[in-house]
Amino acid sequence: MEFKNKVVVITGASSGIGKACAEEFAKRGANLVLAARQYVHLCEITAELEKKYNIKAVAVQADVSKEEDCKGIVKQALLTFNQIDILVNNAGLSMRALFNELDLSVLKNLMDVNFWGTVYCTKYALDEILKTKGSIIGVSSIAGYRGLPGRTGYSASKFAMNGFMESLRTELLPTGVHVMVACPGFTTSNIRVAALSKDGASHGETSMEEGKMMSAEEVARRIVDGISARKRTLVMTAQGKLTVWINKLLPALADKLVYNHFTKEKKALIK
Repeated sequence: MEFKNKVVVITGASSGIGKACAEEFAKRGANLVLAARQYVHLCEITAELEKKYNIKAVAVQADVSKEEDCKGIVKQALLTFNQIDILVNNAGLSMRALFNELDLSVLKNLMDVNFWGTVYCTKYALDEILKTKGSIIGVSSIAGYRGLPGRTGYSASKFAMNGFMESLRTELLPTGVHVMVACPGFTTSNIRVAALSKDGASHGETSMEEGKMMSAEEVARRIVDGISARKRTLVMTAQGKLTVWINKLLPALADKLVYNHFTKEKKALIK
């Protein structure tokens, strides 16, 4: 798939994987509609990408947990470019807290952003993507295949996203629309720093060894390559693939392995 002059909508585009995807698409000649809450920073990113890669880009201030904001992203894309070829549902929140200590508003917040944000954006972009036989991408996680301790809300939201995307893919089989779920491993981005604690406040620090993780730029390259090849599912790490298969074949063993793994994180929640 050639990306030159394609119109790509990316949510959560002001940092991390979303920002890296914006640059990777721009590098390949795509025009961009970038959405995030941080509007000033987003405008700086769009201006930089336009100048660097000679493409067109527009910034849209949006909170994907709000249906009207998601409708507004699509409206702006059509006003600017009159088409949508690719939607990358990337905006997301994480969390780190034990369920028995957790304020339930944290789970609701995660579902509103991670699941409903994907649903809203996909709903309003779908008619245009049907016209172009384009692609709908959900940036999910191994946590959407295997529940992780201390991440009940995050895992639940990604399981929900995966189920939604799988159902949608099946519905759209005769249409030529491409639906892909992308599952990075642990990635060097601010999602863990911004992860919500038990009361909904940001942790402000990561619990993982960032130096051993895949970069956001490498994740973005794999996502864009996956779209080009119209892949169905993209599990990006050997550890992730192994986790998925062990969870399917030996779920009780997976429970123990995952438990033991998370006892070793910094300031572990489980001992």
